[in-house]
Amino acid sequence: MATSYCQPMGTSVTRVTGYRQVLAVPGMASLLGVSLLARTAITASGMALTMYVVLGLDMSYAAAGGAAAAMTTGLALGGPLLGRMIDRRGARIVLLVTVVVQVACWLSIAVLPYTPLLAAAFVAGLLMVPAPIVTRQAIAAMTKAGQRRAAFALEAVQGELSYMVGPPIVILCAAQLPSGVVAWGVGAAIVAGGAGIALLNPPLRAQDEAPAAPADRLRRREWLGPRMIAVLVMAFGATIVLGGTDLAIVATLKEAGQVSWAAVVVAVYGAASIAGGLLYGALPRPLPTWLLLGLLGLVTIPAGLAHEWRWLCVAGCGAGLLAAPTLSALSDAVSRLAPSSVRGEATGLQSSALGAGFALGVPIVGGATDTSGPAGGFAAAGLAGLAAALMGWLLSRRSPLRTRSVRSDASLIGASDGSWCGSRTSSAQCRVCGTSTCACARRAMSSRHRPGRGL
Repeated sequence: MATSYCQPMGTSVTRVTGYRQVLAVPGMASLLGVSLLARTAITASGMALTMYVVLGLDMSYAAAGGAAAAMTTGLALGGPLLGRMIDRRGARIVLLVTVVVQVACWLSIAVLPYTPLLAAAFVAGLLMVPAPIVTRQAIAAMTKAGQRRAAFALEAVQGELSYMVGPPIVILCAAQLPSGVVAWGVGAAIVAGGAGIALLNPPLRAQDEAPAAPADRLRRREWLGPRMIAVLVMAFGATIVLGGTDLAIVATLKEAGQVSWAAVVVAVYGAASIAGGLLYGALPRPLPTWLLLGLLGLVTIPAGLAHEWRWLCVAGCGAGLLAAPTLSALSDAVSRLAPSSVRGEATGLQSSALGAGFALGVPIVGGATDTSGPAGGFAAAGLAGLAAALMGWLLSRRSPLRTRSVRSDASLIGASDGSWCGSRTSSAQCRVCGTSTCACARRAMSSRHRPGRGL
């Protein structure tokens, strides 16, 4: 994204131009639009399942939580599986297979008794349409390096919109329609979104990224190094903060007798997150992921001092401004660290880490809330974010020599100026790997060696 220094209001011009360039990439606007439909429906699926168990089967909220947990478990396990299938078979085949599975699962979910419903919910989660995985891979492939941060900021905003829109629509529809019909509607939206992405069939590798032959596929230990583990740890911590914050907000308002204002507070938080994501994507330079997550955890803790909805809105503005930027930075880091031949699996691991954080954030913060009140819940969420940021920072400082991240052979080998392993030097040795340029070139050709950049 070019920065304008000579024009008045240069920052605003740069901001608009950057997002305009991203949306002008062929196929990008349609991909983000169809993906938004799929992600909104996927986000709403847990609420639709809950409403069906409570209203359709007339069972307890604990039973509804069990069904939602079955689907969440499937989602967490299915991310790496689907990502690996995408790496090997391509996006369109995997999307079409998952669309067929979703048709079968959602048609059956709304007519099954509880015990078979649990199995159907697990399968639906395990083979959920991989809209976020495909979208993140396509963004990495379709954009240039200078556009990528703005593109991932739009993707993070898309995710925030899905959480703001999906569950409330399900709740409103469940009040007017049979819960089984609502579940079918959510399933139909998931199917439509997955089929739409399959029809678009976005590229998952840039033009200079040749598909790897089966014999050349990297082993997991060759790319799942300390820096990638750091990103996954921070993804897990980020969603503990976000999922736990939602519960702490409800607990605070319940204690104040203002539960009816929960929707307003959550909406303010979401709007602040969208604004923060758009502002972050327009910054001339990125911020370290661990710093964004640490700040998110830090500003979450004081929200426990709020005892009514107005002050929660103020606290939500501060924390929300950092939510989408943190998620955007995580996606950007995965796209940079993962070789193109395994980017699907890496993105799937990221989705699993995000899902696991949401799943565990609620019980962790719930236990702290039961023990110490809503303030303890906010403190637990914030401290979890700080701990994950610290672990991410420590892991990212480890030697990057074993971390492999490659976009193409041409981008690794360099020209005659001695740009080996991403390091420009005219000396006889590479400053990164310490070997002679000729040896380094041979290593780049044979093992696609390039250390990952900082987080």
